[in-house]
Amino acid sequence: MIDALTIVVGTAALALAAWCSLAAYRDQPTKDWHFIGMAVVSVLVLTQLVVGVVRLARGEKPDDGTGIFVAYLLGAAAAVPAAGFLSLSERTRWGSVTVAAGAVVLAVLEVRLFDIWGGTGA
Repeated sequence: MIDALTIVVGTAALALAAWCSLAAYRDQPTKDWHFIGMAVVSVLVLTQLVVGVVRLARGEKPDDGTGIFVAYLLGAAAAVPAAGFLSLSERTRWGSVTVAAGAVVLAVLEVRLFDIWGGTGA
């Protein structure tokens, strides 16, 4: 994988988590601008998914196995959108907490993706 992209995605996920945590602290549900933030993070993750698939297609292999790498890529791509959909059904502060938790999960998945690939980039 590309180290810089992994760092950007992880940092964006943590920023989204902090932002939604602040909204939850203020007793606010997710608002439109939170969904814009989720969209930005999701685009970054989809970019990472495409880069990962392209690198696999070129014959590069992760250190810990292709299957687990692809599973983590797909899980990372689903983390924030799933949390966003769940927050739509909970229009209280707990919707914001759900998105914050999903973003933290994404940040952890990014660390694991980095480890699975071997911790080296292009």
